Amino acid sequence: MKISNDIKLFLKGIPNSYSQVFFSDQKLFAGILILVTFFDLYAGLLGFLAVITTNLTGFLLGFDKKIISKGVFGFNSLLVGLGLGVYFKPDLLLIVVIILSAILTLLIATTLQGVIGKYALPFLSIPFLLAIWIMTLATRDFTALGISERGIYTFNDLYTIGGDGLVKLYEWWNQIQIPRSLRIYFISLGAILFQYNLLSGILLATGLFLYSRISFSLSLIGFYTAYLFYDVIGANISELSYSYIGFNYILTSIAIGGFFIIPSKRSYLWVIVLIPIVAVITISLSKIFLIFKLSIYSLPFNLVVLLFIYALKFRLKPSTRLSEVLIQQNTPEKNLYSFHNEVVRFQHHEKVAIRLPFLGIWTVSQARDGEYTHKNEFRHAWDFVITDTENKQFMGSGDLLSDYHCYDKMILAPADGTIEFVADHIPDNIIGEVNLKDNWGNTVIIKHDDNLYSSMNHLKEGSIEVKEGDTVKLGDRVGRCGNSGRSPYPHLHFQIQETPYIGSVTLEYPISYYILNTHNSLSLQSFMYPQLNDQVSNIEQNDLLHNAFHFIPGKRYHFDVVRNMEKAESFWEVNTDPYNNSYIRCHQSGAMAYFKNDGNLMFFTHFSGDKKSLLYYFFLAAFQVQQGFYQGLTISDRYPLNLIFNQPLLGLQDIVAPFWKFLRSEYEFHYDWIDSDMSPSEIRLVSSARNIFSGRVIKQFDFIIHINEKGLSRFEVKSADLQIDATCTD
Repeated sequence: MKISNDIKLFLKGIPNSYSQVFFSDQKLFAGILILVTFFDLYAGLLGFLAVITTNLTGFLLGFDKKIISKGVFGFNSLLVGLGLGVYFKPDLLLIVVIILSAILTLLIATTLQGVIGKYALPFLSIPFLLAIWIMTLATRDFTALGISERGIYTFNDLYTIGGDGLVKLYEWWNQIQIPRSLRIYFISLGAILFQYNLLSGILLATGLFLYSRISFSLSLIGFYTAYLFYDVIGANISELSYSYIGFNYILTSIAIGGFFIIPSKRSYLWVIVLIPIVAVITISLSKIFLIFKLSIYSLPFNLVVLLFIYALKFRLKPSTRLSEVLIQQNTPEKNLYSFHNEVVRFQHHEKVAIRLPFLGIWTVSQARDGEYTHKNEFRHAWDFVITDTENKQFMGSGDLLSDYHCYDKMILAPADGTIEFVADHIPDNIIGEVNLKDNWGNTVIIKHDDNLYSSMNHLKEGSIEVKEGDTVKLGDRVGRCGNSGRSPYPHLHFQIQETPYIGSVTLEYPISYYILNTHNSLSLQSFMYPQLNDQVSNIEQNDLLHNAFHFIPGKRYHFDVVRNMEKAESFWEVNTDPYNNSYIRCHQSGAMAYFKNDGNLMFFTHFSGDKKSLLYYFFLAAFQVQQGFYQGLTISDRYPLNLIFNQPLLGLQDIVAPFWKFLRSEYEFHYDWIDSDMSPSEIRLVSSARNIFSGRVIKQFDFIIHINEKGLSRFEVKSADLQIDATCTD
């Protein structure tokens, strides 16, 4: 099994070594790139040899096979092999030179990965540059190597590959009448693979468009920005067309505009700003390298991209308008859609989850930027009270502490942590009076993380149940609501702060999840800030829901499925990957649905695989589920576009996605029915997925999820052309 897996990884690394030239892992694009390299048959073979040598050496040396399989080492060796293969006549000595060059390129790449990789910087094509310069200078003394004249006999190579048909196709495309600038653009694309002809460029442009519409548009923007800049400054554009190093502008625009930076208006603007800098560097360095009779190849692209990415790391506060790609999806479109998904849904999920520090429904009597005491450095705090159906805080006359609904109510730890400070000796005030000497009253301060503390103030004298140094869990009792300190009536003052001291400056920090009660309707709030007069409560977990959506690694599901009157079966299993990401895998289709569950909320984060599988429809149906049952509660969300829409509609959206989104896919979830509030045994949940084009619904799926004491019991899917009824038998 181990040998078989290694062979799969090795074979996967071959096409990826080609597609990585354009930051891709797409097989179709790799096929086009491989074809283009073989327009010069011997150069294509030597490039292929370089890839095999590098990847095999990496395997034998024990490097990470998964990284090798992605082609991140092989593509540099490919370029070295092509460059030397085009320049020299093929013979045994050249094969030896190519093998040595490939090994050298690998060693340079792995070294750079260690040197600049620790700064989270890519090594790009620097290994190719260093290796080909070294070998070019060295081979000038290799008198046994002959200079290639195959460029004169290109038709012979083409005939060998594809016969007379390919020769005619090659000749027809090269003779086609197109604007000079567009011809240079195509040949500059081909020059990336050392193919200086129109057909190569057209094929690569086609492959680039199929791989990524954003990359294709950026390649045009980058190239024509440079073309116009040459015209404005009066530089000789023939130098650009002669060496066809215009690929520096193409690669820079793709890298900055959409691959290493999330595609956006800002990233496109920076492409236009940086391309003239690439042009200046290209012109200046070309004169220096001319002294040594060397080409600068992709050096300007490498310099500008690395300088820009490294400079962004010194920003005081990362910007969502110009954001680096943190998890590489290998296409600008996926990077963009995943980023929007993470910004909208997960922007706070790396934070420590802070919950409301009480049970039941409380009312915000003073919010952030409050009218009384929540000013300036204390502006990010809340005061909470309990109100009745008449919106009153007390019963009777309100002259006694015990008249107030919140007085003596239990106060809880809002998250796991360690007790940092306790004050429990301050008497409660008579209603209407305040204690300015002991302003904060009886207090508990909890440390939750480095520079993250919560403070609960004005607690009841003698009610605090913890001491300094104690470890507490979310929901543990810490004390009771009182009226101590600067408090004219019983209430809870709650704030988040960066330091462990009483009266510290407040920190702007959201409440992770809570239920907002408004006019007999309920809504789930995620990482939000309760507002004045909001009636809020924590999620009260329902055991049936918790059990149904508590996907434990190793748990298996078997469904008997009826799809449009046809019977089938579906087997799922819950697993985790090496990075501790949890997912459900469908055995029949190989589809995987990734999810997170923090005990209150279960939500899917990503899907890969067959979009006709039962698991895909479950991914849509249970996209986000909070595990407390609230009759009438609606949860709304949006799906990532690339996981919902298909071509060609998604392709049209891709082209303008950094600027405008005319596609939208909405998720809506309802808590429909429960058989008993006190001792439930069955729950029914309903949800829907709607695909929207320019404000019009073009497709809708409706789902029903049935839950019983065993967990998921039945799952239904309905749309205009689909009806699925799946019964869980495990």
